[in-house]
Amino acid sequence: MSNPLVVTLDRKSAPRTIFSGDRLIEVDMPPGTRVFYPRPPMEGLKDVDAAIRYALNHPVGMDPLHALLRPGMKVTIAIDDISLPLPPMRRPDIRERVLTIVLQTLADHAVEDYEMIIATSVHRRMTADEVRHVVGDKIFDAHWPDRLYNHDAEDAKNMVEICTTEQGEIVEINRRAAESDLIIYVNLNLVPMDGGHKSVSVGLCGYKSLRSHHNPKVMRDCHSYMDPKSSALATSVERMGQQMEKHLKVFHIETTVNNRMFDDPLAFLGKNEDDLTGRERAALKALTFTLSKLPQPARQAIFQRVPSPYGVTGVFAGACEPVHELTLAKSYEQYAVPIKGQADILVSGIPYISPYNVNSFLNPLLVQVMAQGYLFNLYKGVPMVKKGGTMIICHPCTDQFDNDHHAPYIEFVHRLLPETRDAMELHKRFEKKFASNPAYIEMYRFGNAYHPAHPFFMWYWGEAGRQWLGRVIVVGADNEYIPKLLGYETARSMPEALEMARDTAPRDPSITMLHIPPIAVAESSA
Repeated sequence: MSNPLVVTLDRKSAPRTIFSGDRLIEVDMPPGTRVFYPRPPMEGLKDVDAAIRYALNHPVGMDPLHALLRPGMKVTIAIDDISLPLPPMRRPDIRERVLTIVLQTLADHAVEDYEMIIATSVHRRMTADEVRHVVGDKIFDAHWPDRLYNHDAEDAKNMVEICTTEQGEIVEINRRAAESDLIIYVNLNLVPMDGGHKSVSVGLCGYKSLRSHHNPKVMRDCHSYMDPKSSALATSVERMGQQMEKHLKVFHIETTVNNRMFDDPLAFLGKNEDDLTGRERAALKALTFTLSKLPQPARQAIFQRVPSPYGVTGVFAGACEPVHELTLAKSYEQYAVPIKGQADILVSGIPYISPYNVNSFLNPLLVQVMAQGYLFNLYKGVPMVKKGGTMIICHPCTDQFDNDHHAPYIEFVHRLLPETRDAMELHKRFEKKFASNPAYIEMYRFGNAYHPAHPFFMWYWGEAGRQWLGRVIVVGADNEYIPKLLGYETARSMPEALEMARDTAPRDPSITMLHIPPIAVAESSA
């Protein structure tokens, strides 16, 4: 039985539409190309608030939330940050809905000593407006900034070591959470690499803990970020989380959403181009033309400033591991698409957004993260491309950075990468000193910049792809300097890129093309 989500093109197939940053371009792919499409969005829950209440009252592996509460106890609620979902969720965000019910439950049981922490780890601080969007007006107005605030991984007096694993991994988290009688974690699970033990042991930790697993050695041993059982990163995080929860009581609330990134006027962007109606074809051509004529900030606004109409597909609560098993099952139900056979050439657009550039520009380092990090790793089983194969990406690779959000990235890209692209060397020679740079630390703590260790982590996230792929070719780059700095080759068009790829491929190379976004995960076999 054929899979309608994995389409083999013939000579009659329409051109494929692909994201190149915040533009759309049409590419003619050769007959025989397999195009891998995401599943349609699952139906959302009809009564989300009822599902939340049911989960809190019928948790897995723990007593109900109300049974864990008592007057006078100290509670910390930790909340996933702006790095997901992508783009941000239309209000009310599921985190607002969960928090509303959790806070009412605390009030019903006379729990007055509670605080809410945005679990940013070493991500940038969320702005007041961004926090308001996530938690809603009522909660924001009542609690910001005294009882609702961003985690600060560099506030030494408010970080505490909980334990050390047998492998020497230091578990250090936010002091307020560590000294609480109960931690409640409110998660929004976008993809299978989110949630679980990653929530507290990463979201509330600092550099001392992150360097245990955010390093080249561990990242090279990750065989898929989207399959926790095959990821050395997930194994380390799980080990640290298990040790931490021997000392702390954590009630996990995990939620899943569907992949409805685009509202109805743009929903056609997720469809097979051969299945578009006449009206949708006209709308696609109009959008493509409009984007080609607009300045970059206007193009970005079209996509980033319109919240997505995600539907909530699951709410699970209780102990970490049994909760996360349910979450993973629901996540794969939405994302997993069976696909057989590895390709010689993998083709993908690089969309305008990643977890690290919400409300800012996708800079060159993040292009690398998307290509060799996330998109290469959108599989469970074996990689979609053969060992030593070629990845072709479409992106302008513009030398542009957001000075407020990504200040440390600029020096990393323009001073360190010209010296070496070797992740091990970067790790040994530069990371520690860079991570303690007082000016960058100040921008992280009191501005909205990512921690100075973050650009190193972003480079390491591409390690699995770098070690596996033979080459990366960029179509549509507006300069040659940045692709060369990243270790990429450039081509002026898709036909030219495919011809270049054939130089190191078999005579009749197999090609797989990702239709991304929305999100999908290849359940792939050789």
